[in-house]
Amino acid sequence: MVDKTGKGSSTTSEAAVASDPTRSIADPAPLGLAAFALTTFVLSVFNAGLLPKDLEPVVLPLALFYGGLAQLLAGMWEFRKANTFGALAFTSYGSFWLAFAAYVKFVEESLPNADTATALFLFAFGVFTAYMTVAALRVNVATLLVFVFLTLTFLVLAAADASGAKGVAHIGGYLGLVTAVLAWYTSFAGVTNFTWKRTVIPVGPLAPTE
Repeated sequence: MVDKTGKGSSTTSEAAVASDPTRSIADPAPLGLAAFALTTFVLSVFNAGLLPKDLEPVVLPLALFYGGLAQLLAGMWEFRKANTFGALAFTSYGSFWLAFAAYVKFVEESLPNADTATALFLFAFGVFTAYMTVAALRVNVATLLVFVFLTLTFLVLAAADASGAKGVAHIGGYLGLVTAVLAWYTSFAGVTNFTWKRTVIPVGPLAPTE
């Protein structure tokens, strides 16, 4: 199609791409959130005591390839999209799942006091998640709730490992299930709102719109 000036109608789209070269890159956030949610959900089922522990190794391939690799890739694409928050979050939690899988498979059994080491591992990520929660105050309500409950999940699970209290671990597992559902919701909103080209699933924006 040609406009009255004789120039192709592609001129406008070309100008838009020139002003924002990342327009051709899909939003990686729904992928990162989905990968995080599913892996967290499966692990939290065992932490909550809903299924026997001898089935827990099913988490490891998920931690490697979905929660780990897919989320890490989402973080790299967020760097390309110039989204510092998303890049840091997805890269860090993707690396968490990769480290978790390696820790459980190769390190945990060789430690003289594995529970204390696991508590430290989880507590450190709880600290990281806590300050990411402050940054999430400028993202949206759905993302903020994910980070609030994830912070609680890490800290409660760390306390459970430090104390050896199975009941506390179960609480951490249920908090993890809530976190997973919230992350799934946020991912669902991202992909649905994009494909429908309007807000179908609300996330509650917190930052002022430009």
